Amino acid sequence: MGTKEKVQGTLYSNEDLKKLILPLIMEQLLGILVGMLDTVMISGVGEAAVSGVSLVDNINILVINIFAALATGGAVVAGHAIGRKDPEQAGKAAWQMVLFLLYTSFFTTVILIGAHAGILRAVFGQVEADVMESATIYLIITGLSICPLALYNGCAALFRAMGDSRTTMYISLLMNLINLIGNSILIFGCKMGVAGAAIATLIARTTAAVLIFYLMMDERRTIHFKNRLTFRMDFSLVKRILFIGIPNGLENSLFQLGKILLLSLVSTFGTSAIAANAVCGTITNFNILPGMAIGMAILSVNSVCIGAGEIGQARYYTKKMMGLTWLCMSAVSVIMMVGSPLFLKIYHLTPETTELALQVIRFHAVMCMISWVPSFSIPNALRAAGDVVWTMIIAIVSMWTFRIITAYVFSYVFHMGLIGIWIAMTIDWTFRGICYTVRYHGHRWERAMLKRERAA
Repeated sequence: MGTKEKVQGTLYSNEDLKKLILPLIMEQLLGILVGMLDTVMISGVGEAAVSGVSLVDNINILVINIFAALATGGAVVAGHAIGRKDPEQAGKAAWQMVLFLLYTSFFTTVILIGAHAGILRAVFGQVEADVMESATIYLIITGLSICPLALYNGCAALFRAMGDSRTTMYISLLMNLINLIGNSILIFGCKMGVAGAAIATLIARTTAAVLIFYLMMDERRTIHFKNRLTFRMDFSLVKRILFIGIPNGLENSLFQLGKILLLSLVSTFGTSAIAANAVCGTITNFNILPGMAIGMAILSVNSVCIGAGEIGQARYYTKKMMGLTWLCMSAVSVIMMVGSPLFLKIYHLTPETTELALQVIRFHAVMCMISWVPSFSIPNALRAAGDVVWTMIIAIVSMWTFRIITAYVFSYVFHMGLIGIWIAMTIDWTFRGICYTVRYHGHRWERAMLKRERAA
């Protein structure tokens, strides 16, 4: 795509890519399945519980995405060091990234729990009292899991940078099993409702964080923490990590903030729309699952290629994995369009909510085949090269122009309700996809990290 460079002595074989991508898909699948089962279990408590949990999940995702972006920064810097065959620098960058995550996630937890009442009122306004009660309980308890989850995500990003996604898959399996068993015991056995679901999440995330941190102490790994643990920040390394992490984090956080603002709009449509949106948010994750997993692989593979100075290989693998993404997502989209009535039967929803959810899921499936891949896959290739400021600007401008403003126009002017919000979302996808494709066909992104390192 956009280059005639000959690819010789490729860094990754098809078998290497398979070993990286398949566990990532399984890990994503596990997370979505357990999230879906969480919603099903909580739905037994009532639609108010589902609505409250779904509202808080969007706040939690906002916070988690910021730390995931910082983890991406550390993984990219470490990946570049691996590409240069400098494991010592890779290990130092990895620990500085994790240390920064621990500090920032701790202070975020304190703020989130301490100001929970004001945050919920400011974001969601006048929702029904039982919905607000469920949201409050869930926010306070899951807020305690932010620090362990930040640690887990940081270490998981490093495993992917090493090309080892199988280990994180197994840890994810354990984490999700603990969550599922905990839900069964605490929600149904102990009759703890929303609190039970939140406690199970806290236990599962903490266990995963402790385990993956222990594994990162193994000095036989390309990246490890052995003899590198310190509480002092190396600001020269942190600066390089934040060069990637801050724009990516700002992009992710503003993206999620936009979703929260739209949730405020959804909440004015009533409990039925909130519940339908929550269920759609879970089920449609299956549609984008292959794209999310392969996108992580694009970031990891391209980071190493860029570090090794192999721009031609970075383009080669991007094209190859994007084609695979389109094929997989199209197949899943067909399944979603045909099978969505069956999928919705597992939820305890009213006929009105079910019909609304069905419309959204099918529309989303069609648009995934048209505009999702360039909108979300190409920017991972750009970020791997350090081209993060430009991707951030496009994402933010597109989101506020096409997703937020258009959603309010569709809702208040054309009275389209929930489906109007999802249409606005896909308009945002399409615009960003066009911009990223144009950028990728040029060459400025290839030199982004090199220019940054020279300036430093």
